[in-house]
Amino acid sequence: MTEDTPRPATPVVAAQNERLKDELPFHDTQDFEDAARGFIASLDPCVITAEDGRVVWDNDSYSFLTGDAPDTVNPSLWRISTLNAMQGLFEVVPGVYQVRGFDLSNISFVEGETGVIVIDPLISTQTAAAAMSIYREHRGDRPVRAVIYTHSHVDHFGGVRGIVSQEDIDSGAVEIIAPEGFTGHAVSENVFAGTAMARRAGYMYGAALPRGPRGQVGAGLAQTTSLGEVTIIPPTLEVTRTGEEHVVDGLRIVFQLAPGSEAPAEMHFHFPDLRALCIAENATHVLHNLLTLRGAVVRDPHAWAGYLTEAIDLFGSDTDVVFSPHHWPTWGQDRVVEFLRQQSDLYAYLHDQTLRMLNQGMTGTEIAEAIRMPPALDSAWHTRGYYGSVSHNVKAIYQRYMGWYDGNPAHLWQHPPVEAGKRYVDFMGGADAVVDKARGSFEAGDFRWAAEVLSHVVFAEPDHAPARELLADTLEQLGYGSENGTWRSVYLSGAYELRNGSFGTPTQTASPDLLSQLTPTQLFDSLAIRVDGPRAWDERLTIDVVLTDRDETHRLWLRNGVLSQSSAPQHDSAELVLRLRLPILLTMVVRGIDAVDLDEAGVELEGDIGVLGRLLAVLDQPDPDFAIVTP
Repeated sequence: MTEDTPRPATPVVAAQNERLKDELPFHDTQDFEDAARGFIASLDPCVITAEDGRVVWDNDSYSFLTGDAPDTVNPSLWRISTLNAMQGLFEVVPGVYQVRGFDLSNISFVEGETGVIVIDPLISTQTAAAAMSIYREHRGDRPVRAVIYTHSHVDHFGGVRGIVSQEDIDSGAVEIIAPEGFTGHAVSENVFAGTAMARRAGYMYGAALPRGPRGQVGAGLAQTTSLGEVTIIPPTLEVTRTGEEHVVDGLRIVFQLAPGSEAPAEMHFHFPDLRALCIAENATHVLHNLLTLRGAVVRDPHAWAGYLTEAIDLFGSDTDVVFSPHHWPTWGQDRVVEFLRQQSDLYAYLHDQTLRMLNQGMTGTEIAEAIRMPPALDSAWHTRGYYGSVSHNVKAIYQRYMGWYDGNPAHLWQHPPVEAGKRYVDFMGGADAVVDKARGSFEAGDFRWAAEVLSHVVFAEPDHAPARELLADTLEQLGYGSENGTWRSVYLSGAYELRNGSFGTPTQTASPDLLSQLTPTQLFDSLAIRVDGPRAWDERLTIDVVLTDRDETHRLWLRNGVLSQSSAPQHDSAELVLRLRLPILLTMVVRGIDAVDLDEAGVELEGDIGVLGRLLAVLDQPDPDFAIVTP
């Protein structure tokens, strides 16, 4: 592998980025005024560490974001990154405060009669604690009376134990409020496909990349993810219907459920007495993801647009400010309504136009190239594709309705990447010939084609050094030209790993605290996902797991390579019976059976002890370091 030395921008990319300075409305500086409004104080230095001294957040690493964009960064992305790097405590309206620039998300503080309501406590306990500290330094040592999670993504709950303790919850001093179904979605998303999602998130957010004009400059939605401790405390109150109203520490809050929008469990809420609306993550200053590049279930843009229209109907006439757990607020009743209408129109247009062209026989890739946005949306900064993009969102909508198959029989049963790569390279005259031709495409500025053919060479011959080097250079140029922060990070991450090897998974979201919230059913489902089917084809076994602290019995069967479960009464005896408490079972599954002294933990085993070893023998361990740009 070659040394990681980022290259300069090619003339093609430099010219493309220069043209954008004239094509986009850089004269409109309203966002800079809004992002600075209400500033109280910043953290200096804005570097947050764990107890062991490890840096979990370094906003100062973005201090290079000043002046005009260099030719290695799309000027539009440079602009949003400059805005996102503004950090500190801000007043939204009297009684509502935000700390921005301490993590991927914002944390908000709403002052009640006796204390404070905290909204979305970031990813990590360390960043949440730092935000709580700067708030209290300038607003007083108000006790936390409630925590509200707007939705079930980790950057909106992971730092909760940095601001409240389990004792606060158990005593009733603090209430945790979330939308219906929150815990199940929060846990399952980070466990079932969590290893793959977290690895790909390392590419998406560029958390392991060097910062700088030739490195990571921001993710569009914010700068990047923090690298601290992820925790969770389940809600004590779940909101189950739109229009539900609660009084929390003397403040009236009216809730609007928005399930299946940006997250499967999400909600907006309005403070009537403050004329302030928290719109969760459904209206930020970007075009959001309908299918995040880290992987997830495709989101519903039709429902998303509908929830924003409903929010206008419910709260528009009584709102003077709308704020979100990302970016900066929008003030003024007319501006609030226009902002929400444009955001609603954005998702509705993508949905409707994709369906229109889909029904004309176009594929997702074709629609993504053909679609054109309305001028009013294309020229609004808050609808730009900094995080989601028109291109990958259109493909997601196509996938939502039509699946992966585009209808062309030639695409029904294609070779996997390695075998396809070998055949492409052979047809094109061998690896050296392909690299020579790709170098011509690179020099002509056709980076998309160069990346495609060079990837075939790398998958056909992983050790072909010229192919790896030129592919890294090509991905780098694609990154330099990307307006989308996550696209830039994905491209530059690919280039980095081709040159330096894998950086692994920087942020592990499936933390012990999160895993401890698995229900028994979810826990056994997570085991079933790890069964190596072919290795288990001929294995037959039954285990009863008796959870003594829950008075529950779960029967597990392994047959035909499938681990099934049931909590219904059984009429036969299992080969093995385990009697134990749920926390011990969680430890055995998460950390491994060897991590638990079974006798000391009070685990009782009856029957054939060897059955447990037979089950463990067919379980695979997920790989948090799997290859992405190489086979």
